Amino acid sequence: MTEVHPPGTTPRTGFPDRETLLTAIRMACCAPSVHNSQPWRWQVGHRAVHLWADPSRALPATDPDGRELVISCGAALHHLVVALAAFGWAARVHLLPDPSLPEHLAAVEVSTMVPEQVDLVLAAASTQRRSDRRAYAPSSVDDDQLSRLVAVAAGGVTTRVVRSPELLALIAKADAIQSADGAYRSELALWSGRVGSPDGVPAANSTTETRYGDLVTRRFSVSRLVQPTGADSAGTLLVLGTAIDDRTSWLRTGMATSAITLTATVLRLATCPLSQPVEVRETRELLRRRVLGGRVVPQLVLRLGRPVVGAEPVPRTPRRSLMDVVEFS
Repeated sequence: MTEVHPPGTTPRTGFPDRETLLTAIRMACCAPSVHNSQPWRWQVGHRAVHLWADPSRALPATDPDGRELVISCGAALHHLVVALAAFGWAARVHLLPDPSLPEHLAAVEVSTMVPEQVDLVLAAASTQRRSDRRAYAPSSVDDDQLSRLVAVAAGGVTTRVVRSPELLALIAKADAIQSADGAYRSELALWSGRVGSPDGVPAANSTTETRYGDLVTRRFSVSRLVQPTGADSAGTLLVLGTAIDDRTSWLRTGMATSAITLTATVLRLATCPLSQPVEVRETRELLRRRVLGGRVVPQLVLRLGRPVVGAEPVPRTPRRSLMDVVEFS
């Protein structure tokens, strides 16, 4: 069992009321997930909130090992911690509390705290963050901002800014391999281009453009998101990796992804996960050896950049009803 302790907190007694918990979980469910599958379940006990993976929402063609499913749940877990902090509750997170139940991903205990300004700002960002699949403005992200984003991805996750053409080539190679796979194409079509669905990637959130310079992006089935005038940059690529490749590392990768994307939202930067090069075993191994020097296991690639001034905001993607994902016990 692994614990994640909030710094500078003093444990006290008490537990949030039902409405506070539901609001915090609703904010947690705003987290990004692979194909917006939202593969999580929440169980509220007397003294803890428990996070469970939902295997019924697995994507076997895209994510055969369930790694991205767990990463998605890790992002929701960090979103929950951020929301609770804004409401005055410090979270103590126990990762994988029962080894005999691998789907039981975390147990969250709380104690009272006085929220700081950063807690309120990050919590607000959780409802404003979007995966922006469009091209970005030509102006690059400042080095100071990149350093700040790298710094927030703590907890055993290594984050590197990668500008190597090798990474772009591996992304294109992974896209070609997946595009030739009929099962992958069918799964992607099933989970994208949806209208009126509480999950999946709506057409309004994907663009018809599938290449920005040398960067190839995923081809969704139906796309209606319009490119803003003046957007021509692929942005900057961050590679998130861990020393080992297990469920704890996957959860921590998700938490780091949440921390980076929320902080980027506060900095008014656009972000979008690029998971294709780590979904294909061949390109993931090449990424580990050729780009990361064989010392770090790649878990996710994030694209970030500056949105074009005056561009239309990316629509909010739908979310499942809390009745479908929350259980009080």
